[in-house]
Amino acid sequence: MSQTVKVLGSSSATAELPGELFDVQANIPLIHQVVVAQQAAARQGTHATKTRGEVSGGGAKPWRQKGTGRARQGSRRAPQWTGGGTVHGPQPRDYAQRTPKKMIAAALRGALSDRARADRVHVIEAVVSGETPSTKQALQALADVAGAKILVVLSRDEDVAWLSLRNVASVHAIAVDQLNAYDVLIADDVVFTSAALAAFVSGPAKGKSVKAVAAESETVATETEAPKARAAVKATKEAAADEIAEAPKAKAAKVVEEAAADEPAAKDYGKDSCRGDEPPAGFDIKGNEDSMKFHTPESPWYDRTIAEVWFKTVKAAEKAGFVNAVQPKEDAK
Repeated sequence: MSQTVKVLGSSSATAELPGELFDVQANIPLIHQVVVAQQAAARQGTHATKTRGEVSGGGAKPWRQKGTGRARQGSRRAPQWTGGGTVHGPQPRDYAQRTPKKMIAAALRGALSDRARADRVHVIEAVVSGETPSTKQALQALADVAGAKILVVLSRDEDVAWLSLRNVASVHAIAVDQLNAYDVLIADDVVFTSAALAAFVSGPAKGKSVKAVAAESETVATETEAPKARAAVKATKEAAADEIAEAPKAKAAKVVEEAAADEPAAKDYGKDSCRGDEPPAGFDIKGNEDSMKFHTPESPWYDRTIAEVWFKTVKAAEKAGFVNAVQPKEDAK
């Protein structure tokens, strides 16, 4: 159920406190858990003590094990010695507890509802009128609030009010987005400015996280650039396919070129020689460059020999350095 309160400093103005925020059942164990978690998170947790392994000294055994009549000791830095290490002493740790946001919000609503039911929630139009900070004027505006400790909830853009209340020991000013159950409970009265109450009732800003904005921007960019990207990918694939198709041809041509480059130039054996599969008339002697031998038509291997060079006469073949493949019998002996 909503509650209507009078606006301080005004004769007729009123403000409405929504029931879903200022008239809910207070869950005491829940509020206690949230407040304890908040106070635990505020602990610095840098306490540290040194163990016997961290203090300096203690390397030598104080006295021998037996024969002295005293208790055996192994180190002067044992815990029972003055200046020795600490056993199970405090070590640096984080006291923060995980508290769900819904629990924090429920605890705040319960604390505000408890104060509102006791008529200890107030609304003021403005702490200071004008653009000049004034602590005196701020205290006059809060004069109707009887609490010894006052929590004033301000919006972040009320700069004059922040400056006017910063030096008042009995007043704790807090931003509306930082309002919490602990500060409400330790204060006798809670005072909202009209701007702060409107911001609190409207709820937190429905902003987007940095990751969400980045993801949305990336999605828009992807949708915008998708056609171009698809066209570029298609062109790349086509170019790659053409390159793959041309690769064997290019490779074969390269092999032929390399073979041609490695092949020595055909040697010229004079005007009475020629090359080719079908020699001119009168060139009947076959020459083989690998063996440097020639075959006349009377040779038994004439028909089986593939001629690389054709000669017109035996004399021309011999002049070119070729030897008759068929040696006369007297030469063979």
